[in-house]
Amino acid sequence: MPPKRGNPSLDTSGRPGKKLKMTLARSIVVQEPAPAAGPSRLPSTGGQTGVPDSIDVEKFAESRSFEIRAMQEAMKNAKSASTHRAWQELPRHLRRRAASHNVRRVPLRLRQKSRSEMDSMRRKALGRSLPKRGKARREPRSDALARRQKDKKWLETHIWHAKRMHMENMWGYRLASQPTEKSFRPSHRASLHGSILHDASYYSLIELRGAQVVLKGALEACCDASGAGPASKRFLSGVRACETCIYEVGLYPYGYIGPLFVMWRARAPSTGSSTPSTSQPQATAKRKRKAPKRAKTIPQPESSDEDTRTIWIRSHPAIFERVLSTLRTAVSSTLESLKKSATHAQKAYSVEVADMRDSVNVFEITGPKSSQVICGALTPTIADHRGEFKKFWASLSDLQTTGSIPSNMVIGFTVLDPRLNFPPKNAKVHVDKEELPTISSRWECFPTTSLAQSDIWNQNVRDTLKVPRFKKKELDTRRAQNPVPGTSLKPTAPDNRVPILLVQRSVRPTSSACSSVSLSAQSLQHTSNPDPNLHGWTLIVPKGWGMPFLNSLVYTGTRVAGQRERAHQAFEAGAPHFPRDFPTSTAYDEFAAARATTDSARWERKPPAKRASWDKLGTPSPWTSDWHTSLGLAPAPAPVAEGGVDAEGEVDMVPTQRDHALLEVAPTQPAVRPWLLQGAGARAIVENISRLLAPAVGLLSEVNALRHKRELPPLDPSVDAQDLLQGALVHVRVVLCGRGSPEDMALIYALKDQEARTWTMAQLSRGTVGHEVGEEPTDETELSKIAPSESAVIGFVTTGSYSLSRGQGYAIGAIALAKFLELQEQAHRLRRDDCLVKLRNRDGTICRAARVEFLE
Repeated sequence: MPPKRGNPSLDTSGRPGKKLKMTLARSIVVQEPAPAAGPSRLPSTGGQTGVPDSIDVEKFAESRSFEIRAMQEAMKNAKSASTHRAWQELPRHLRRRAASHNVRRVPLRLRQKSRSEMDSMRRKALGRSLPKRGKARREPRSDALARRQKDKKWLETHIWHAKRMHMENMWGYRLASQPTEKSFRPSHRASLHGSILHDASYYSLIELRGAQVVLKGALEACCDASGAGPASKRFLSGVRACETCIYEVGLYPYGYIGPLFVMWRARAPSTGSSTPSTSQPQATAKRKRKAPKRAKTIPQPESSDEDTRTIWIRSHPAIFERVLSTLRTAVSSTLESLKKSATHAQKAYSVEVADMRDSVNVFEITGPKSSQVICGALTPTIADHRGEFKKFWASLSDLQTTGSIPSNMVIGFTVLDPRLNFPPKNAKVHVDKEELPTISSRWECFPTTSLAQSDIWNQNVRDTLKVPRFKKKELDTRRAQNPVPGTSLKPTAPDNRVPILLVQRSVRPTSSACSSVSLSAQSLQHTSNPDPNLHGWTLIVPKGWGMPFLNSLVYTGTRVAGQRERAHQAFEAGAPHFPRDFPTSTAYDEFAAARATTDSARWERKPPAKRASWDKLGTPSPWTSDWHTSLGLAPAPAPVAEGGVDAEGEVDMVPTQRDHALLEVAPTQPAVRPWLLQGAGARAIVENISRLLAPAVGLLSEVNALRHKRELPPLDPSVDAQDLLQGALVHVRVVLCGRGSPEDMALIYALKDQEARTWTMAQLSRGTVGHEVGEEPTDETELSKIAPSESAVIGFVTTGSYSLSRGQGYAIGAIALAKFLELQEQAHRLRRDDCLVKLRNRDGTICRAARVEFLE
């Protein structure tokens, strides 16, 4: 039987076949010369040399007819045999869905090919011009865009993000949630090994301007009492920014609002104070060799309480209104207290509280290559001739990670218009061949007031730069006149000089930044896998310069992150993310309510056979985390919708007269208020009260001591110490001992001593605790199927997933402080180095053993 394919070498299936087909289509047939009889000899030219005087066109074309016909056939075959359309030749990040039927969506170099590939009838239909409005009735583009922003705001980079991201309405803005392309893992790798950019201009900005004594008192009245406050000496000079939390005035530890980012405007350095003279170090160097190390303790200019200072406070947009009202209340209470004091009674103080939203643009650049991106995209002006800044800029390109410089260090300088140096080129790290490439050079530039100076604090300068002086079209015209294409434009006097601020940024838990706290408790020290801290820069530029800076920063090769990537960075770094990881706050309640609405709507759309049955699974609150149950309190009343139907789908009954009597008596009983113990000093507080026989009394004394440090009165005598302990929640990290991946709103259960011993023996039978060796033993499989009781719930997971950096299931959650102290005692009884709990997802029945570690 003959083969089905006559010649296997001519098979055109698969990649080799397509290459062979394209090669044959692009080849030109050559005419073989006819064999001549007898010996060959050259024709005689009759002694003529060179080009002939004239030729017969008809005879010449006839003699070359074979070559002409072969060329035409080759062009026709190559055109018909093409396997890629014009839009398929583009890289993936430049492809658009509309490119298949709109040639203007294709780059200019491929538009002609796109037109030729379109169907003739389709091209004719698209070529017809549709009737348009008259020029007088036509709506301007600016008015059309403004009309679309009636119920939300757009960032300056909105159109750029809308072409590449999924957009959602969040906190009154239209923000990018995640990229349209598959980039979850590449974005994670970029944050660890490259660089990733996020436009954080939606964060709120408030400016306080007034006497220093008033600003210090206002901040101390409402900011976190544990750790160093924004009015401490290290932040007062303006060389560092302060990351803290804000509470309702005088209600600490209750009334938590959210995190704050506080920056003081650096004072102008006095002559000879911040920058030492050149003669003094040289004379000192002759007497002592280690004199250059004095740069670490450069004296800063002292500021008086009567001086007028300026503060910028950045906060999350979800809490802007509460932050603004709290600051105004704190300023008013501080002014009243100063009027009653003998020292400041005769002085008149005033403070300006200004809303500065949409006044600046903020970009967060994270990753070890963020410094090289900054050096490649920005060009400082010649006017920045400060010696300290020259030293900083020279060492910035060789910086392998911003984690090696002082935390929250502030650098201010002026740069040229980034469009003049477009396209930018990334700076490269110069590593000495004699040294190890993994060890970075020593950082020798430290925070000073001279280095933190910037004109971006000046309102008049920002108003002047609201609109760039030259448009992109005008700069392109200048660039076209360059004798060498691709070279940068030389700055001229009319070109803009843009002042900016650069602040060191770190994504890490609070405990990582506070190395001065020493802990001895085993459960607090134990860490199975250290969290990968992420470092980078926060770039603050004036309003109107969002797109020029974004284009230059993105062209360097850095990725762009949305809200999903930003939250995942905090998750991988082991840091709580606001507001989803901060229960007891108003922003968390709003976030939980929105998530519950989305989840319940998705659950309702599924048929009963394809959705989880919460009654059979034993999940009492599937849509929200019931923190009252974890604290051992009475469950909060379920929200009742219209028609008398509650969130669980049951009909609400009409209350009787007896129920009304009970409701009237209930408010008279003292209620336990849930609150979150967090901050720089939370770990030390837990360690101190864990050693006491009466931890409730110790917690009350610790809280009153922190309030006394901020010159606040002790808590009200009606606050019972036991109620204070019972309502406290603490952040924890949950690491699974074996397989499994926790999800959001998973339930955390406490174990009894006997069950904890059984889980420990089951883990030891696998060989190594926390690592699987072969198949799971039968004992652990049976243990995972035991249904826990509802009374054993001690907390919930706020963010849980599979950790890419750890290679196992990981979660961030919150549990009751009283239960955490009991877990420590249980670990001490069982002679374990960690606290053991049990974890169950809300839509599952399998329980997994996990370790719980304290997280600040």
